[in-house]
Amino acid sequence: MAWFKREIKGIITTTEEKKETPDGIWNKCPECKKPLHYSEQVENQYVCHYCGYHMRIGSKEYFSILFDNNEFTELDANLISGDPLHFEDTKKYTERLVETMKKTGLKDAIRSAHGTMGGQPLVIACMDFNFIGGSMGSVVGEKIARCIDYSIEHRVPFLMISKSGGARMMEAAFSLMQMAKTSAKLALLAQAKIPYISLLTDPTTGGVTASYAMLGDINIAEPGSLIGFAGPRVIKETIKKDLPKGFQTAEFVQEHGFLDFIVDRREMKERLSSFLKMMVS
Repeated sequence: MAWFKREIKGIITTTEEKKETPDGIWNKCPECKKPLHYSEQVENQYVCHYCGYHMRIGSKEYFSILFDNNEFTELDANLISGDPLHFEDTKKYTERLVETMKKTGLKDAIRSAHGTMGGQPLVIACMDFNFIGGSMGSVVGEKIARCIDYSIEHRVPFLMISKSGGARMMEAAFSLMQMAKTSAKLALLAQAKIPYISLLTDPTTGGVTASYAMLGDINIAEPGSLIGFAGPRVIKETIKKDLPKGFQTAEFVQEHGFLDFIVDRREMKERLSSFLKMMVS
């Protein structure tokens, strides 16, 4: 019976001083499901050291990875979207913009800055998926256009980091016109013989893929990125054929000639610096 009785008196169990693990300190890899400590993620540039899965990150992280010493000057930081169509669905567009700004700390789905990478001057525009799915609205197009103007004026190469669900439906035709606007500006950049590198990350879809994301002098992507224009269901209904497995992955896209390179994020800065040295010299 001793097995079923506590013979030592005075043992008290309490949870009053129990400390919970703060949110965000440990995360699970979406691919291999193994636990990852936050410090390990930062040190490994948000790539799982077990399976190599590239986690989604935003402009803050990309700027810290690519700009020397994380030093840069942001361009057009306070540019925000209007509501030219007075779009209303379940919630007014202006209300959604304000809420998203408060939630993310961003003004829109893109940030741009100039600085140096590997000692070489560079302009970077980077999209943020957390801001309404990285959707391309008038501010995204305008900031890219201004980046290109800056690159031409100062003879500085331009790097575009795309991460988007496509055009922003709340701006309708205003959003779609950004495809033509940015493509025309990139033509001017090409005429000025200034290098343009396009980096496609997970996901890059819709009008973004159909415009500036695929117009680089060099088009590169991170491993496993989803890259495409329309969704699989729409494509299947259009061509009336079954689609091959993984047909919208970076690896499949490269195999069929739409990408030049796939580059591991941990090697990105070194590879990009190498590309720029070859292109500028």
